[in-house]
Amino acid sequence: MQDTSVAEAPRTANRQEMNRQGDPSQADASRSDTRRDSQAMTPRVDVLEDESGITLLADMPGVAKDALEIKVENNALSIEGAITAATPQALEATYAEVRVPRYRRSFTLSRELDGSRIDAQLKDGVLKLRIPKHEQARPQRISVKVS
Repeated sequence: MQDTSVAEAPRTANRQEMNRQGDPSQADASRSDTRRDSQAMTPRVDVLEDESGITLLADMPGVAKDALEIKVENNALSIEGAITAATPQALEATYAEVRVPRYRRSFTLSRELDGSRIDAQLKDGVLKLRIPKHEQARPQRISVKVS
């Protein structure tokens, strides 16, 4: 599982790391199904910050809302989703580029972010998380009086 600080989140994933995690064809044939289930692709993520919080956009094509799991525990945000490919019943794939039907990624949240108030939306394969800052971490505007 990749652990990335939200403040230091890369705009693009390391392609070699993604290929290594996402290609079980290079795995030893003697591995059990349990080991194969633990493998996952790393979704590409963009992190945008403004005064009131951050917005995290994760590319997770093929993941349905009911196959998505988002958890926050001890300032650790984890995102996991299972890919459901629409394949006709009588057909079997002879070639498939996506062999690991799962995305997984984790982040360490800054203490100024309020993990209990995350708003999550999934649309067109993009997961959008809005993570607000705690009120005391937001910049305060101070008015100046003229005397």
